[in-house]
Amino acid sequence: MAVTIYYEQDCDPSVIRGKKIAVIGYGSQGHAHALNLRDSGCDVRVGLREGSSSWAAAEEAGLAVKTVEEAAEEADLVMILVPDELQPQVYEEQIAPHLHAGDTLAFAHGFNVHYGYITPPEDVDVIMCAPKGPGHIVRRQFTEGSGVPDLACVAQDASGRAWDTALSYCWGVGGARSGIIKATFAQETEEDLFGEQAVLCGGLVELVKAGFETLVEAGYPPELAYFECYHEMKMIVDLMYESGIHFMNYSISNTAEYGEYYAGPKVINEQSREAMREILARIQDGSFARAFMADCADGHKWLLEQREAINTHEIEQTGERIRQMFSWTR
Repeated sequence: MAVTIYYEQDCDPSVIRGKKIAVIGYGSQGHAHALNLRDSGCDVRVGLREGSSSWAAAEEAGLAVKTVEEAAEEADLVMILVPDELQPQVYEEQIAPHLHAGDTLAFAHGFNVHYGYITPPEDVDVIMCAPKGPGHIVRRQFTEGSGVPDLACVAQDASGRAWDTALSYCWGVGGARSGIIKATFAQETEEDLFGEQAVLCGGLVELVKAGFETLVEAGYPPELAYFECYHEMKMIVDLMYESGIHFMNYSISNTAEYGEYYAGPKVINEQSREAMREILARIQDGSFARAFMADCADGHKWLLEQREAINTHEIEQTGERIRQMFSWTR
């Protein structure tokens, strides 16, 4: 099914410029949204907890900074950009009491609305602007005159104008420069989680680790294994990103391309595809969300154990030594 894509001529900047915006959080996405909106001529204030380490950084960037409660009370559009696991408590205690009929509640990821951890009142609009890239890229591309594509979604249209607000907000952060894709909260949440888990983060990291470990176990130096299975990954992905798989295949040798068609389906085979289907089903039925939130409530015990395991893996120790050779990374 084809998606609908909107560009700058489809957006009305006056919509977002006419609102008082509170960006809650000043992390990766928070700083990008706040600064891009400010530079687009919008009325922005950042909401942070008292004592936040980000308070001074936001002020130094020329932004008005207030407590979350103060920012939410002032604003008629509240964009929540704190981590997923913190959003329900921040919303209930610091934002919900300050929402008024006709306000807009905005998100950059649908996790909490889709899985029911946040239930907004019926008299506010609920929208999403989800840039398809990390915050530092969202900011950098905006300052360079381009923009990261956005997904725009409406979960609740109390005013009858929620879609116009969503498009205008995406324009404000730069998404209309490259394209705004219309989606739903369910689509964004489930596809985003699946992509992260099966391909971009989970799948890619395990693929790199498995290749590295296979070569090292066979007696090859870890430094060579690192270059083959880790370092060159960026070069291949950059070729695909630039012009597609066909361009990557054009750019490599016939030997490499022949090996791709022979070996790729052996590594990513029907068993791998079945595992992907299981991952997607777990996301769709809420099992992943419940497990994640339970681990958060347990002090991130499982997450921290896994983080320690990858941080101390031989591939990371090897990479740290090798990257010291690269003057351009220092």
